[in-house]
Amino acid sequence: MRVLVVEDQQRMADTLARGLRRHAMAVDVAYDGIGGLEKARSNDYDVVVLDRDLPGLHGDEVCRQLRQAQVGSRIIMVTAASTVDDLVTGLDLGADDYLAKPFELAELLARLRALGRRSPNVSPAVLRFGDVELDPAAMAVSRAGRPISLTPREHAVLAVLLRAGGQLVSAEDLFEQAWDDRADPFTASVRVIVSRLRSKLGDPPLIETVVTRGYRLVEPGT
Repeated sequence: MRVLVVEDQQRMADTLARGLRRHAMAVDVAYDGIGGLEKARSNDYDVVVLDRDLPGLHGDEVCRQLRQAQVGSRIIMVTAASTVDDLVTGLDLGADDYLAKPFELAELLARLRALGRRSPNVSPAVLRFGDVELDPAAMAVSRAGRPISLTPREHAVLAVLLRAGGQLVSAEDLFEQAWDDRADPFTASVRVIVSRLRSKLGDPPLIETVVTRGYRLVEPGT
């Protein structure tokens, strides 16, 4: 899942980003409304976590412009105010959910996963292909019942491939969905992570490289 956090309190924004990245999410950050609007229009985010009281451009206006531009990202509006009127205003502007400060990271994670299940391309709670299972909520991966320890990035890449269900995924799409804007697109990051995944998943091989085109999962023996 790729997420944009728009929050003017830099320490809070960075803390949220680190917490979400530990749960295999690719997270970009903006510290004001203008930067948040620009990033949300320029990138394909699954969810935008949008603080309401932003400098530069108010969160309400960011939300309104994103919906006017028909940006498909889900929006969680975040605010210190939690009255019914605030909730109604945020939802009427096009927000999909509303979160009052202060909140715990666990609650934000649960809401992000819930919005993911409401997306047009709904993913099951547990992703499966062949004898491999991945539980995004528990950050747990197994093959033929054998637990496999993955880094958050490896977990994110495997999740993209599992959601594709055997369809080809280009290296560019993998990078877009599993990395954030801190990553260097000119490195061999995708190839390295896929190589590590192959090694950890073991035999028979599960990930096939289609030269110059990308990667896909294949049933063992095919």
